[in-house]
Amino acid sequence: MPAMQRAPDGVEVVATREAAAALSSPPLLIVDAVTEFLDSHGLGSGPISWCRIGDGQSNVTYRIHRGRDVFVLRRGPRPPLPKSTHDMVREARIQQLVAAQGFPVPEILAVCPDESILGVPFYVMSFIPGTIITDRIPPALIAPGQRAATSAAVVDTLVQLHQIDVNSSPLAAFGRPDGYVQRQVERFGALWDVNATRNLPDVARIGSWLQQNIPESQSAAVIHGDFRTGNLMFAADAPPRVTAVLDWEMATVGDPLADLGYLTATYAEPGSLPTLMELTPVTREAGYLSRDQLITRYRERMMLDTEALPWYQTLALWKASIFCEAIYARWLKGERPDDVHFGPSLEAGIPFLLDSAREFIGLAPSAAPTRLR
Repeated sequence: MPAMQRAPDGVEVVATREAAAALSSPPLLIVDAVTEFLDSHGLGSGPISWCRIGDGQSNVTYRIHRGRDVFVLRRGPRPPLPKSTHDMVREARIQQLVAAQGFPVPEILAVCPDESILGVPFYVMSFIPGTIITDRIPPALIAPGQRAATSAAVVDTLVQLHQIDVNSSPLAAFGRPDGYVQRQVERFGALWDVNATRNLPDVARIGSWLQQNIPESQSAAVIHGDFRTGNLMFAADAPPRVTAVLDWEMATVGDPLADLGYLTATYAEPGSLPTLMELTPVTREAGYLSRDQLITRYRERMMLDTEALPWYQTLALWKASIFCEAIYARWLKGERPDDVHFGPSLEAGIPFLLDSAREFIGLAPSAAPTRLR
């Protein structure tokens, strides 16, 4: 086992706490500390090996092998962290609560709120084998009928989540559904002022339109916040079955149409131009349901009025443009030195994302972007 491994922004993995203490920037994984933590919770025995999994832009996930046992460790990025973000204890707890309602998520095996072990809280969960659908169709699900069934499974899983009772369970404490969408507009509008590197007039124009046209929420539900095909684990064989929903950082209790708006606004279908947020491009191929078919299937099962859905779709892409601008700002400052693809793509990608947001509500384009700094 190497004493340390390097990541672009510093040392990623070290073998001992002593090695970690000698670094100016904390590592993401300390092998002896993680081993002791697993021992204290009876999770396997013997030395560990690891590999980083997923392509998230914020939180970090490792697959941990220990003998015949396989676990997944999830932690936030290096501190300092913005207030009320990357809350691993909260993320683990909401998964435990939805699991108790029969919803498919990995089993949470241990939670560590103690920041002295890895510098941030983290949790360990079960490893679920399967497949995540992004740019390749799993062989077992390639037939046209299986493609349609895959899309249907995505919608049905979202319906299952939104049908969980939030009024008579501890889940009610995980959000304030009254005023949820209003707070989203206000919060992300303020984030733009902090992170903007340039003047993009569409941000203010769309934000103003959203503020002036806030719809009345019809119900309250557990919402995932990043519900898309690429965050679902499917069984490797047919028929399509969702075995786990992943990445619960943004989960709360709020307006369920926010999830449907995000799913459909970021969903790739034939004829639509790709944006930064279309992360499962295979659904452009023949056989998958269209956005309208997804919406119809959801509406028939949830009995909600979706007339105002363009508002939620616009909100989804507007929010995405704002958090992508924060990533772009870090890239411009040299804080993502190994990012040779995503960061550079944001210069043109974010304005195009705003163009796509405008199209949902029919706003005309505004002036071209100008650099602020």
